[in-house]
Amino acid sequence: MTADDAQAPPLAFSGQRLDWRDLPRHVRSRIAELAGAPVTAEIGATTGFSPGFAAVLEFADGRQAFVKAVSPEQNPDSPDLSRREIRVARALPAEVPAPRMLWSDDDGEWVLVAFEVAHGRAPEQPWRDEDLAQVLHALTALAHVELPQPCTLPRYEEEMAPAFTGWRTMLRSPDVARITSAVDVGELGAWAAAHIDELAGWELDGLQALAGDSLVHGDLRADNIILDGAHTWFIDWPHAAQGAAWVDLAFMLPSVAMQGGGDPQQIFWAHPASEGVPPAALRAALAGLAGYLAAGSFAPAPLGIPNLRAFQRAQAVAALSWLRELS
Repeated sequence: MTADDAQAPPLAFSGQRLDWRDLPRHVRSRIAELAGAPVTAEIGATTGFSPGFAAVLEFADGRQAFVKAVSPEQNPDSPDLSRREIRVARALPAEVPAPRMLWSDDDGEWVLVAFEVAHGRAPEQPWRDEDLAQVLHALTALAHVELPQPCTLPRYEEEMAPAFTGWRTMLRSPDVARITSAVDVGELGAWAAAHIDELAGWELDGLQALAGDSLVHGDLRADNIILDGAHTWFIDWPHAAQGAAWVDLAFMLPSVAMQGGGDPQQIFWAHPASEGVPPAALRAALAGLAGYLAAGSFAPAPLGIPNLRAFQRAQAVAALSWLRELS
């Protein structure tokens, strides 16, 4: 996150955030202690889904840091996600375009982590051609990052195993057509309902398609990208894993499409990362992603993230539209 981007207009979807004054006194004191100087100013982050505190802090000695703080009170799952982000930050190779972690702390309730400030801005919405071209170029370099061996990052296919069950879950529903049409009330929803057996079968093959030895961010969207002139930062890495080199590109494109960035089918196959990718593998991976998003969109909103389900539904529609082209 950046000082510049923290002041930008929010994207259409974001999470609920705490201000500096909302943090307990002992948490504010601990942050100042870890930073080595009192906090003098806060520039709150306006993008991203993480609940809790996230802001660029300025300190009395002139330094800045992007600081996150969260407890189970904001969301019961977020502290563990922050703990995972800390572990990933320690494992990322130096050449990864991610802000360096400065310090972290965990008292069993509040998890704190600070990163260097990456100045810049989020890609404009709707996507501009030049922004998308810059991000796609950066993804090419990211796919060629060599992970140290042995690597402590998990396998992406293992991480996504609980998520790639959406179509089979919906298939067991007594009213499949009603559920699928709730994702899209038009022709696309009707297509999903008519082809749900095929979607469930493709989903079964999706995990194998994710396997590989490349670095995978696992959650690339516009709000996890910062453009600093010609340099591209990828931020928020708790879902990082080892997987197929083309997965980040494929899984980012439904969000690009829903935010006006163009045809994912055309963008994917024009990108170097798609070279040698079997169409069946792409179809299987997209089926798993679309099922996860579609099924997840019907669940109650998580604490502190009230509009996540609407975002998932919009992404599910974009992923399904692309998937239908591949069928």
